[in-house]
Formats: sequence, C-alpha cells, structure tokens
Amino acid sequence: MVVLNDLYDYGLSIYQDSKKFKFSLDSLLLSEFTQINHSDSKLLDLCSGNAPIPLVLAAKNPHLKITGVEIQPEVCNLANESIKYNKLESQITMLNINALDINNYFPGNNFDIITCNPPFFKVNPNTYLNKDDATAIARHELTITLEDIFKIVHRELKDNGRFFLVHRPQRLVEILNYATKYCLSPKIITFIHSKDTEAAIMVLIKFTHHGAIGTKVYNKVINRNCKTYQNIFNEY
Repeated sequence: MVVLNDLYDYGLSIYQDSKKFKFSLDSLLLSEFTQINHSDSKLLDLCSGNAPIPLVLAAKNPHLKITGVEIQPEVCNLANESIKYNKLESQITMLNINALDINNYFPGNNFDIITCNPPFFKVNPNTYLNKDDATAIARHELTITLEDIFKIVHRELKDNGRFFLVHRPQRLVEILNYATKYCLSPKIITFIHSKDTEAAIMVLIKFTHHGAIGTKVYNKVINRNCKTYQNIFNEY
C-alpha cells in the first residue's frame, strides 16, 4: 500500500510503499552529514531508494542539480512522485538503472559530490534470499557490491570532489581498504551510537578524491526520539 508520509521535519513529503523498504535514520543522518558548498553544482546519489537524500539535499540547496540512481522500477516511480509532489523536478533527476551502468550516461570526472546509502550486507553461497524481494535488494549486495560503489565513485567524482557514505562499522576495514585502492582519502569518520556506553551502530565517512592524508574521528550519540536531526554535524 502506497502512503504519503512527512519526511521527518524538513517540510517535505515522501511516497512510500508499506510492503517495500522505507527510508531510515541512515538516510537522514547522511543527508545532514553531507557538506555542500556554494561552488558545488552536481551531485550523484547512488542506491537512492525512494529518494530521501536527494529530496532533503535539494530542498536545503536550491542551486544544486542532483541525479539519483535506483535499480527497482517501483521504488524509482515512488521517488519521482515525491519529487513532483515537492516541486523539485528542476533540481532532481532519477535514473532507473543499475548504478553499474552509470558510465553509459555520464563521462568520468563529472560530479562535485557523490552520496550513497548502499546495501549493507554481503551475500554468500549460504545466504538464502528471494532475489525479487525489494527489501532484500535494498539491504543485501544482490545487484551491487561495496567495491563496485568505490569503482563508480573513483570514475565519476572530480579530483578533490567529496564522497559521503553511511555504512555499518563491522565493514570499516573493507571500506578503508577500497578507499585506498580507489584513491579516496578519508577526511572525517563519525561513529554513531544509540548510547554512549554501547558500540557504534553506524559509521558516516567523508572522503576526498585524490585528497591529502589526514583524518578526523568523531563519536556522536543519537537519540532516536529527538525532535530534529537537522544541523547535528554543524561542529564539523
């Protein structure tokens, strides 16, 4: 069943299907973590889902042109409906393709910023999944892998462009290994905790393409019942 929900406290609305994967706190935090400059003109959002990240970033940055990429047709259609409802068609374009095919649409060295809230979980021979299930595709690496994402970013991001990623801390070693392999320097790593006495549940990372070495590491405790997530990374 398709419903129209408020996109938290951004003054936006978003279409969602109760039977498919809905936007989550991951997307809201990545939207806030992503740093946009006035000189930035083009942003690519990979694994967009129903476009919560493009919607928030477009509303906050009227000068920005955003391309979202979503492989699932039904989910991409919901994204387009939300874009129309919020009157952001002049800023956001959705591509219903596998992100692996993005090189058929854009030259390399093209975007100032790339964002991604990817599938978090690997698939191995013992993993049983319905490959037609929308939630499985959103959560598991059935159509794209972590290394695939870094290859795309390396090709499409301008020199000194920024890549903003949200992922699980359990895969941090892999993430940093791929970052080194594909010339992406981690500049800010922020671990997200639900309690200050517990292990991190999420990690947000800012990379610079062909950037200088030097990393700042932060910890942030997030209360899921708070009234707003806006501007929570302003100290960065």
